[in-house]
Amino acid sequence: MNTSKEFNCRLLIKVGNTLAIIGCITLAFGLIGLIPLEIFALGLSSGIRIVGMVGILGCLLSAIGYGLIDYFDY
Repeated sequence: MNTSKEFNCRLLIKVGNTLAIIGCITLAFGLIGLIPLEIFALGLSSGIRIVGMVGILGCLLSAIGYGLIDYFDY
């Protein structure tokens, strides 16, 4: 595998894992009551949806990174 492709895949994985961790921690703190989730509300979407989307985006980016590594190994 080319080093630039591997670097990009690893970067996707690291960014995705970081976003997933941030989303999960923020959701946990919001549900406990340490952070008001209303500050993340945009338009008609509630704050919990926006924070949840960050976590889901992180999971998707990680999955894409892992999938690309498997794809380029063949």
